[in-house]
Amino acid sequence: MVFGDEFNKLSDDFVDRRQWRYDPPESLTSVGMTYARRLELTSPSNPFHLERGGVLETLVVEYEAYGELSSDGCNAILVTHALSGDAHAAGWDGEARRRDRQWRLRRPGWWDGMIGPGKPLDTNRFFIICANVIGSCYGTTGPASINPATGKPYGLRFPEVTVGDWVCMEAMLLDRLGIDQLYAVCGGSLGGQQALEWALRFPDRVGKCLVLASGPKLPTQGVGFNAVGRHAILHDPYFRGGDYYGHAEQPRHGLAVARMLAHITYQSGKQMDSRFGRKLQEESLKKGWYEVEYAVESYLNHQGRAFVERFDANSYLYMTKAMDHYDAAGAWGDGDLWQACKRVKAEMLVATFSTDWLYPPEESSLFVKALLANRIPVTYVKIDSIYGHDAFLLEVERVGRMLRAFLLSPMPSRRTRVPESGGGL
Repeated sequence: MVFGDEFNKLSDDFVDRRQWRYDPPESLTSVGMTYARRLELTSPSNPFHLERGGVLETLVVEYEAYGELSSDGCNAILVTHALSGDAHAAGWDGEARRRDRQWRLRRPGWWDGMIGPGKPLDTNRFFIICANVIGSCYGTTGPASINPATGKPYGLRFPEVTVGDWVCMEAMLLDRLGIDQLYAVCGGSLGGQQALEWALRFPDRVGKCLVLASGPKLPTQGVGFNAVGRHAILHDPYFRGGDYYGHAEQPRHGLAVARMLAHITYQSGKQMDSRFGRKLQEESLKKGWYEVEYAVESYLNHQGRAFVERFDANSYLYMTKAMDHYDAAGAWGDGDLWQACKRVKAEMLVATFSTDWLYPPEESSLFVKALLANRIPVTYVKIDSIYGHDAFLLEVERVGRMLRAFLLSPMPSRRTRVPESGGGL
């Protein structure tokens, strides 16, 4: 079935039209219509213990999978999503909505340009899995889930989560799916933190690790931006201490401001100058000077409005805190990144982007030096891009070539064969 009108009317919230790479669901290079799967990983008799002391008696994970798992189970690639992403990484949402959100548009996966038959993450070769993290608002247990002790949504009574918790949950999911060894784990931004944590926490389970626009810690400036975003949410008059579920008024303004601020950090100055410049909105002449005047203001307002229709304010708080707290050197090397990297056994790809000021290339170069000092096989790529932090999503052709080359290169140290393609693309 063709979704021609919907395909052509997708908003800028999902695609920069100058980097259009989304296939209609009937395309030979699309995984087609997708449907989320859910698994209950724990029970009251076998709860999930979180790193910061919390306990979840019931932990449900929502995930999507594409391709076929090989008979030896060695062709699995785990894709880890970023802050505002979810398990819907490829294909078209067959449910035409996201659970618990007022979302009615069939939409392509956030990395559809990378995942599918013949694409860099080739589903003719690989079995691709992507799961929503704990604390998410897309099906995995989070603040909006019902607390069995009270019969009401957790809100801020939900326990604090970490990147390590997410990786442990993903490992439990893979165990349930019968996957002992990952051919690769791959993620960008907050997903890149998860990919790195996989290589550190489960070094014997990962063959290749791809860290894009990310690193061992979020630099201080990024922590500061996240703090301001959380401040906007916490001081929204409708936040109600996190207990806003079921109320007509939601903390939409605070969440929208947090998204607007974050979206600035995902761009670059060059990109915003090129796309908007100092262009004024035509209708601004009819309004007061304090109203929206510039095209960039209108764009950020649009991003804020769109985001509150699909995301949960409490989830934003929990996930940005996990992002802030992640410190690979502190967790695995007593503050010494070189010591932490001694644990890594996977072949590493570290990709940075010239205009990324959330995870700047200078930070990644220190990470690469620590890997090299431990004789870890590492490929370092710095891509010159105007798209800032979001380049790992928007630079489809260049990032795709890089991923394909790295994934298909042999791994002599581990003698892991590259899975053969099962299709003709």
